[in-house]
Amino acid sequence: MTKQTFIKGTMILLAAGIINRILGFIPRMTLPRVIGAEGIGLYQMGWPFLVVILTIVTGGIPVAVAKLVAAAEAEGNESRVRSIFRVAMALASVLGIVFTGIILYGARWITDHLFTDPRVYYTFLCMTPIVPLVAISSVYRGYFQGRQNMIPTALSQVTETLVRIVTVLTFAYMMLPYGIAYAAAGAMVGVLAGEIAALLVLLLLYKREAIHPERAVGTLSSAASSDKPGRRSSFRQLLRLALPVTGSKLVGSGSYFLESILIVQSLAAAGVATAMATAQYGALQGMVIPILMLPSALTYSLAVSLVPSLSEAAAKGDMKTIHMRLHQSLRLALVTGAPFAVLMYVLAEPICTYMYAQPEVGAMLRLMAPAALFIYLQAPLQAALQALEKPGAALVNTLVGSAVKLSLIYLLASRPEFGILGAIVAITVNIMLVTILHGYSVARLLQFKMSALDFVKAGISMAGAGWISAVLIQASWIEEGLSRFLVACAAGFLFYLALALATRLIDRDDFFRIMWLGKKFVK
Repeated sequence: MTKQTFIKGTMILLAAGIINRILGFIPRMTLPRVIGAEGIGLYQMGWPFLVVILTIVTGGIPVAVAKLVAAAEAEGNESRVRSIFRVAMALASVLGIVFTGIILYGARWITDHLFTDPRVYYTFLCMTPIVPLVAISSVYRGYFQGRQNMIPTALSQVTETLVRIVTVLTFAYMMLPYGIAYAAAGAMVGVLAGEIAALLVLLLLYKREAIHPERAVGTLSSAASSDKPGRRSSFRQLLRLALPVTGSKLVGSGSYFLESILIVQSLAAAGVATAMATAQYGALQGMVIPILMLPSALTYSLAVSLVPSLSEAAAKGDMKTIHMRLHQSLRLALVTGAPFAVLMYVLAEPICTYMYAQPEVGAMLRLMAPAALFIYLQAPLQAALQALEKPGAALVNTLVGSAVKLSLIYLLASRPEFGILGAIVAITVNIMLVTILHGYSVARLLQFKMSALDFVKAGISMAGAGWISAVLIQASWIEEGLSRFLVACAAGFLFYLALALATRLIDRDDFFRIMWLGKKFVK
């Protein structure tokens, strides 16, 4: 078993995340040009419901498996590791099959009554088989992450992205002559193909490990008499950890689902036609949100690596390591996310012009840019609460944020003078509020706090980067168009890096250490 340190594991996931984000933007940039904003709206409209189902089916299972496997491995109990894996696989498989059947049976009623545009039915049908695939994949990923081996997760993610790039665009283009609804469904078939490829990679890598997947699952029934008490114990522990995490995620995913319904319903109340409401929702969820989430490759990597690392440290009562890992994660999220947040605000229109050929979407991006930094800090904070067995706090925080968000959507988006911008304000407030509440919970739990000076230094560096980018994007001595945009972006990043080094937000030793790690990883 290849086990990595916290930093090395994070670097592996970060490299995969960066590759995924960059490659993933190929279909995101080209798909709107093929099926338009209205097609993107149909493609995106079913996602919130799928996210709710996946949360119920998988929810906290990957986190619970990673935590329990890490703790069992710290004790040197290999039989316990096997028992946890088998129980989790059986649970996820049963839930995946049951909910797939329920969704297929109720697909027509769901799309007719819960969505404002019934054309989403075909996309909805095509996305349903994703449920059991993700359920099984989540157990494998949790197992490998618990072993602190991040390579399988990284490889499966990259494979899924590569396959999806080809299949999403191919199937959408092939189905376009039959109408936008079929083109959106074709794009969803491409997503399904990517999930199949990712699962195959995980299966192949698992076969190389000591536990054979078919034999492990088969043992559940054949070894009922000898391993029953151990399986029951593993099942209880799995549920004890998974249910609160599932509850917390379910609040977020349920809020996301209600948000999708409430936004289009509120836009209709504001007098926006159904096709226009679908297009506006597609622009928000299919164009603006993906740009905001682009730098979250790092925070996702940090969050995934943080759970087993903090769980292992907590099992040993090592508070020093817990504080050190958490500080590393939050500081990295702050330092790396800050320049992206400021450039999204300053260069919103050019970004949307060159990515989607839709500069009018820039107004949405600019309005949401201030929330970007909160998004990047939220993931490590939530991972820390889950790893330290305080998912209840994350649940309460998410519930409060969701209630505020849905109330604001109802109040603002239904007013003609606000429309879709009212929904954006509501989502932005939710992101900021939940991050602040997570930070307060972690600070109270661990007596932990970030240095205020780090935030001041980040603010100075962001202001400098924003100023130089704003000046250059208006500079008449640079050729207008893509060249000016690229110069403004590059200058903003370089000026941010220079100020971060000058203010010692980034230590020179840290900078060269990261460069060294990068070279080692490439080798």
